[in-house]
Amino acid sequence: MRAAADNPDAASLVGVSSSTSSLVAWTLAAGLGAAAGVVIAPINFAQYSAGTALGLKGFSAAVLGGLGSAPGAVLGGLVLGVLETITAGYLPSGYKDAVAFVILILVLLVRPQGLLGRPEEVKV
Repeated sequence: MRAAADNPDAASLVGVSSSTSSLVAWTLAAGLGAAAGVVIAPINFAQYSAGTALGLKGFSAAVLGGLGSAPGAVLGGLVLGVLETITAGYLPSGYKDAVAFVILILVLLVRPQGLLGRPEEVKV
């Protein structure tokens, strides 16, 4: 999938169909989205704005781990979940949702590339 996304012509030269790769990626994304909806629907009742907070927390986890790094996003999600749970144990549970955004602001101020991200090189 990465080869087809980066250079479709070179991928087709070695036998990778970029259209099939794209179809598989979209199918996987739709399947994972559907599975997440089935899992989360009983917890958050179906509303038009039910995914807003979850999407923002997911974005915060991805920024914490490092955008462009899949292991970083997983690590960011785990760290964010543990910190929210610890916060809910010590503070009123209403503050639990604010932890993700406070961490997002701190990460953007201190280490904008995230935990596992690499700093971008500036080309002059």
